Amino acid sequence: MAEKQSTRVAYGEALAELGAKDARVLVADADLAHATMTVDFATKFPDRFYNFGIAEANMMCASSGLAHCGYTVFASTFALFGAGRAYEQIRNAICYTGANVKLGLSHAGPSAGEDGGSHQAVEDIALMRVLPGMKVLVPCDAIEMKKAVFAAAEIDGPAFIRTGRLPTDICTEASTPFEIGKAVVLREGADVAIIACGIMVAQALYAAAALEAQGISAAVVNMHTIKPLDEACVLEMARRCGAIVTAEEHSVIGGLGGAVAETLAGNACVPFERVGIQDRFGQSGKPQDLFREYGLTAEAVQAACRHVIDRKSAAPAQG
Repeated sequence: MAEKQSTRVAYGEALAELGAKDARVLVADADLAHATMTVDFATKFPDRFYNFGIAEANMMCASSGLAHCGYTVFASTFALFGAGRAYEQIRNAICYTGANVKLGLSHAGPSAGEDGGSHQAVEDIALMRVLPGMKVLVPCDAIEMKKAVFAAAEIDGPAFIRTGRLPTDICTEASTPFEIGKAVVLREGADVAIIACGIMVAQALYAAAALEAQGISAAVVNMHTIKPLDEACVLEMARRCGAIVTAEEHSVIGGLGGAVAETLAGNACVPFERVGIQDRFGQSGKPQDLFREYGLTAEAVQAACRHVIDRKSAAPAQG
């Protein structure tokens, strides 16, 4: 996994490719085209690109209107400004009406680095996940990001695609399958299953390799779709491994960890831990320093895996 690329760059490239294939694709941005990377689309298709300025709520409402005129609209800004500032408009203008709008929201989580806690969304997945009809996609790398953009364009209705600023490891290949709502098992294992999304998929793979050297067999699941969650995969991993750890660059409340916990509740009694942001805001700093501060590392995933395995040995799971 030596190669690295930012998922926001891949998002911009995918939009430009999609625009060349489908004249019904429109892109909206809130004066951040060079940050969200929608600038690629704007350069190639200026007549189909709309810069709404620093007016995210207006952008969401207008995107809904354009979608109801028969277009597929990708609306982009920072995750905090989209999921936060324009939440009511996403709820009422997009989700409530079932508008065919895709939200490409960038700079989420501590990987946004020096932008600081005011700009690092740590709750965006939870906010989007709770909205009726909204699909939530968190691709793990640049290759998967492109697949997610095209897959989102093929469905009718709202979708949220989380993109990132930081160049991150390439974990998948062109041949790796991608289907909305269908998890991908990147590594088989028997002792514990690590279910991860976004940039934490790479850390899960690093953790699994290190655990293997310690005699522990860890499965790694790339849960690129948080909603609809692949519940069948979660329960199958619980059955096979008897212990589960989730890993996400997001609050452990309401994100991937919350979704997996809801699936396990009443269906599988297995030791379970969540690696993620523990009810804290972000802060300014170098991304790698922030990852260590918030426990978003392969080492933290390893520790969580050892904890659940110890609990499994002390008290075997029932059912």
